Amino acid sequence: MSTTTDSDAAPAPAPAPGAPLLRTVDVDVVREGRHLLRSISLTIDPGEHWAVLGTNGAGKSTLLALLGATNHPSRGEVQVLGHRLGQVDLRELRTRIGHVNPRHPLRSRLPVRSVVLTGLTNSVELPPRWRPTAEQVAQAERLIDTLGIGHRADSPWPTLSQGERGRTLIARALMPSPQLLLLDEPATGLDLPAREQLLTALDELRLAHPSLATVLVTHHLEELPASTTHALLLRGGECLGLGPVDEIMTTELVSACFDHPIRITRDEGRWSARAAAGRSVLTGA
Repeated sequence: MSTTTDSDAAPAPAPAPGAPLLRTVDVDVVREGRHLLRSISLTIDPGEHWAVLGTNGAGKSTLLALLGATNHPSRGEVQVLGHRLGQVDLRELRTRIGHVNPRHPLRSRLPVRSVVLTGLTNSVELPPRWRPTAEQVAQAERLIDTLGIGHRADSPWPTLSQGERGRTLIARALMPSPQLLLLDEPATGLDLPAREQLLTALDELRLAHPSLATVLVTHHLEELPASTTHALLLRGGECLGLGPVDEIMTTELVSACFDHPIRITRDEGRWSARAAAGRSVLTGA
């Protein structure tokens, strides 16, 4: 009996030229009578790199589930890659989305190269009878090199550091050549060198794939790559601001988002945040 995987599904048609990759219109998500998201309207075009920021429980992961076509809104409209959720085969649609799960459940000693290739089969392990083509192996090697882990291509998964695992999973998500890459707190648990290697790799990846759009969820400004173009601030499931990153990543808006006086600085394209004394940041006094 042959093995069937999500890679057998035909890719969902690409959006029309000039159409956004993602669009939400007045979206609510309600669970057990509680609003997890309220009136969220968002448009993401090819080549844009969005940061979604907010405290724990702000609705970041809920929004990412909508954008990744793994959940439906309670109200409003979600269009992913030109297709409205509820009117398209989600299995096909997900073949065009790369979703990086930092809690990847692999437990075996699969080497890095094979882990990356599982991005084509949408499986944790490689199916027993599936064999990659020479072109697919070459693509995996290119992505491994781009993410800066070429020296670890033959290393078993359990021997990798947390940072190396994160970059391996990004390469895995890119194997089907998605138009959209979703990253859910990719720097969680990384030490300083590993975080910087990851962010450098993301900057280089975005430069090498100019039409790729990305959405990165975090609650730490220091985890944002310099190539970030847009930002969305969430507080209690509601949008406090969205748009070009230079307009949104301000002391006033970020302080309101985290409900704490914070002073924002930017150096060589990277952000940092420090608590501000008293309430002067929030009140302007």
